[in-house]
Amino acid sequence: MSKKVKAFLYNLLGFAAIFIPVRILLSTYTNLEGLLIPLTAFVVGTLAAPKFQTVQTNEGEKLFMKWLFSKGVKEIK
Repeated sequence: MSKKVKAFLYNLLGFAAIFIPVRILLSTYTNLEGLLIPLTAFVVGTLAAPKFQTVQTNEGEKLFMKWLFSKGVKEIK
């Protein structure tokens, strides 16, 4: 599996891991109705999920992660 596919899957899983619980919590504990529940969960998931990206370097393709709750950019092996 290429690193670009891994980055896409990690982005998808990271977003889903935040979106689904936030959506459930919003529908259970707030008075939001209709489209506001998934829209709010989408915004929270987009901002809070880690971002993965591949970069082509002299040593080959590398996978990096940046997250709101950690400092700097980290290389994923």
